[in-house]
Amino acid sequence: MSKKNQHNAVDPSVLEQLDALIASDTNGLLDLPEKPKPVTDVDRLTKAFREVSEFYAEHGREPDPNTMVISERKLGARLVGIRASDEKMQALKDEDEHGLLTAVEAPGSLDELLESDTLGVLGDIPDLFDTSMLPARKRPTDDGQRATRVKAKDFESFEEHFKAKHAGLADDSWALTKFAGEHTIREGRFFVINGIMCFVAEVREPDVQNAEAKPRLRVVFENRTESSMYRESLANRLYETGGQAVTRTSIDATEIGDADEETGYIYVLRSLSDNPEITSLENLYKIGFSRGPVERRIRGAEKSATYLMAPVEIVASYRAYNLRPSALEHLLHRVFDSARLNASVINDSGLSVAATEWFMVPLKVIDEAIELIMSGDIVNYVYNPSVGKLVENPSA
Repeated sequence: MSKKNQHNAVDPSVLEQLDALIASDTNGLLDLPEKPKPVTDVDRLTKAFREVSEFYAEHGREPDPNTMVISERKLGARLVGIRASDEKMQALKDEDEHGLLTAVEAPGSLDELLESDTLGVLGDIPDLFDTSMLPARKRPTDDGQRATRVKAKDFESFEEHFKAKHAGLADDSWALTKFAGEHTIREGRFFVINGIMCFVAEVREPDVQNAEAKPRLRVVFENRTESSMYRESLANRLYETGGQAVTRTSIDATEIGDADEETGYIYVLRSLSDNPEITSLENLYKIGFSRGPVERRIRGAEKSATYLMAPVEIVASYRAYNLRPSALEHLLHRVFDSARLNASVINDSGLSVAATEWFMVPLKVIDEAIELIMSGDIVNYVYNPSVGKLVENPSA
């Protein structure tokens, strides 16, 4: 045997000892470790779902995806995500020991619903279909109060008004406001019922029922229909449906009708004169009409005899609609004629000029007169200086 072979030879006794050591390794300490298997997407999904299942097993309910507890919210969102994927549902069907992924079929009939009431929730309700104790449904009676809508034959004459109102709502010159009551329903007003705009085109002679006069209206709707309903019925419909009034953004729902053209401003001014003859006059106001803004109208008042050659202060300003200036002047002059200031003022040219629009009337009475002018009822009243009030005009 060569020297080389002698170095490679293994002592048989060593091999015997090694075999004995391996045989005695009952715990596998000498086994080579297994190479770990790569973690797959399914493994990760299964692990994630098992955490959800463990929560259910511990709490007896599903995790809430909307709770403020972050750990539970995370599990709840995870369950929602799994349920949203048919692929994930299929991959986890063997892991679903609590039925978290099992869709509950809706009962096919009412009988099935009652049969599935294992908790007896519905069983304790006697006479489930007995409606005898419910309040009787009120059906409309045919007493003339329920008017039928018919096609508006002359709708074209109202169409532009509706278009103008919608344009005004778009540019904020008009607004939808809460219905303020039956007293605001007048000819020329626009309202909205269930999203449909309507126009009070006419207030007709009232019907008398049980000694009660009930005015009928002609109400035109923007869907090209019209109805001859009572004013009370229209008010009820507006209340019931949460109806709205179409009003100018600068006035409220109780002011003048809004189908007419804006013609200017009624204004009330107070003189700031330091002339003792003027300052000694109580309740002295100028009531006039201006086509443009009042602020522009009173510029340079101290140089105009119309304003008593002195600065003035705007006490009140009202927008006027469909009023001719000459008609307004006539109304004001007639109503307050008994309280008119009879005075003349010397202007810058040395000429004597009559100041015709100044009246000695309490401001409260002026406010009342403005409301009556706008409603059209002013023709029935005149001012009585002795009592300081508007009274019925005996000649009206």
